[in-house]
Amino acid sequence: MKSIDLSNEKVITLGDLTAAAKDDTIELLVGENAVMTPSALEFTEQHRISVRRGGRAPAGGNDLFTSPEAEAVKEEICHVGRKLWQRQYVDGNGGNISYRIGPNQVICTPTLLSKADLRPQDLCMVDLEGKQLAGGRPRTSEILMHLEIYKEVPEAKAVVHCHPPHATAYAIVGRVPPTCVIPEYEVFIGKVALSPYETPGTPEFARTVIPFVKTHNTVLLGNHGIVCWGDTVTHAEWYAEVVDTYCWTLMLASQLGAPLSHIAGDKAADLLAIKKKLGLPDPRHEDKECAVCDLPAGPGSIAIPPPGRPASPRSEIEEIIQAVTDRVIAALQTKR
Repeated sequence: MKSIDLSNEKVITLGDLTAAAKDDTIELLVGENAVMTPSALEFTEQHRISVRRGGRAPAGGNDLFTSPEAEAVKEEICHVGRKLWQRQYVDGNGGNISYRIGPNQVICTPTLLSKADLRPQDLCMVDLEGKQLAGGRPRTSEILMHLEIYKEVPEAKAVVHCHPPHATAYAIVGRVPPTCVIPEYEVFIGKVALSPYETPGTPEFARTVIPFVKTHNTVLLGNHGIVCWGDTVTHAEWYAEVVDTYCWTLMLASQLGAPLSHIAGDKAADLLAIKKKLGLPDPRHEDKECAVCDLPAGPGSIAIPPPGRPASPRSEIEEIIQAVTDRVIAALQTKR
């Protein structure tokens, strides 16, 4: 295999690749954080030049990235990316998608590219430590969160992170939706977790999901968005749709002026049994003592506090309102 080593270059231009066409080069070695100009990327695509970042990949790594299985995965990731954008679950270059194709290899979306514009040749391959093995564009900065999920949950094959507005609204106010309201949500999602906020793209951010992903396939990311994992990229995207539609429906129901009706406990247990048969995770599978359904915190509420974050008692809220009212009245009397 002929190759050109440009691993010391910070920016790769079309001019740097002119020798490749003359020498029939089929591999280009570039630095892990190197930037390739659009014309250079187009050149590598036209001449079928493989781009390898951060040095040489393990033997057979490039073969895996260009295998028929990988090409099918890339097409699926691009399709899912367009669905996320069309449903307004991602904006700008937000969100990221990945698929674990080998024991130590993960195909993922690149950074700084809209999910509506994804093409198979834009995708990357990294190892489980985040080192980029293949791909012309730098990998997403949030891949570390995906990798933590793959390490914690062996059955996870795909991860989708996005920012659907209704589910993200719950993450912003620090609440999770109640369970036992709609059957489909109960079977495919059920109880969701809420992780604390950390700066996106950092190892600290990646580790926030570790306590939850073994027993939940969907996590609300504090002040950020959601992350879902599944056995396929398409199924992980389905879970994002289900949770956001559920949160949206609850918000609409709250405007009708009546409390939510809940599925009865025995019927809810039937749904939980279906979920377990499908192999979908839920913390209630193991907790024999706890009630199947979570009930809202108060009359008309459509959110409950996550574990360890109790809701403010109504008496405390009333005391605050009364204190503010007393101060306003006192101030008005002083002015008189």
